[in-house]
Amino acid sequence: MSLITRYQQSGIEAGCDEAGRGCLAGPVVAAAVVLKDGFDHPLLNDSKKLSEKKREMLREIIIAEAEDWAVGMASAEEIDEINILQASFLAMHRAIEQLKVKPALLLVDGNRFKPYQNIPYRCEVGGDAKYQSIAAASILAKTSRDRLMEQLDSDFPVYGWKKNKGYPTRFHRQAIQKNGICQWHRKSFNMGEQLSIDF
Repeated sequence: MSLITRYQQSGIEAGCDEAGRGCLAGPVVAAAVVLKDGFDHPLLNDSKKLSEKKREMLREIIIAEAEDWAVGMASAEEIDEINILQASFLAMHRAIEQLKVKPALLLVDGNRFKPYQNIPYRCEVGGDAKYQSIAAASILAKTSRDRLMEQLDSDFPVYGWKKNKGYPTRFHRQAIQKNGICQWHRKSFNMGEQLSIDF
């Protein structure tokens, strides 16, 4: 079943979503996407519900066919400084400010958002599985972050980021216990507590 193409009947809408909030390492990455009127792709969905192959395929379609799109991020250092929630908002703001067209409405995945300038917004819990623009943003955020973590893996292969992308998998947690943390880890996250959690 296709997702909803837009919230309002008219006006420029930008879907916003982030990836990497629950990770132990790397930045939190957000995307903002303005889809063209009439855009409707049957495979668009929450990035977490798609295979890597489908995410990459849809990424190329979104980049080629969207009216506008942008990706922003907040670093591990910024996450440590202002906390992960505020860093997620910061990453979204950085994505929105890069848009060449100014949205009349921001559709944001989740239940909270920090207003950006004076642009009206609507929070939607599970919005990445409801609205095409948010789903598109979730795909760009996820694929952009995954690519970055795969690049960082070449410098820090002991953590297995090519596979786990910085999430707290058993391998990643054991690697931290054995090797300690590196510059890309979020030092404000309670590693002892995180490492004891069974996934």
